[in-house]
Amino acid sequence: MKKIIPGLIVATMLLAACGGNDKEQEAKAKDKYEKTKETLEETEKKNPIRFLAVNGQDKKNLIGKTVIKGVIVNKATVVSYKDVDIEISFYSKTGALLLRDHEMIYETIAPGSSQDFKTKIRAPKDTDSVSMKIVRAKVK
Repeated sequence: MKKIIPGLIVATMLLAACGGNDKEQEAKAKDKYEKTKETLEETEKKNPIRFLAVNGQDKKNLIGKTVIKGVIVNKATVVSYKDVDIEISFYSKTGALLLRDHEMIYETIAPGSSQDFKTKIRAPKDTDSVSMKIVRAKVK
């Protein structure tokens, strides 16, 4: 009996100490979450490049210009984007960058939708491949 009482006292103290600590940690975690919380809309407005994607294909026409047909996809769920700046890069067979050009697409792209585009550019001699990436866009 003498051994049980001190054991119960120690166990009670441990449980009391652990219970208070959990509540304190929970409160700290909630405060941290509230401070760093950002709405989905704010995230999409701050990072348009993260929510836009571009892909397409190129071919030469009869007069020697490169015709690029592509599509811009808006993966955002709330924000519309407009005035999308696409960087088009032309590479040689060895992978050397020959030319970098920009194309502005002056259209509004709604959340979850896409926008087709077509442009004609005189590509440098010895162009083997073309790549595209979105550089910037404005929030509507």
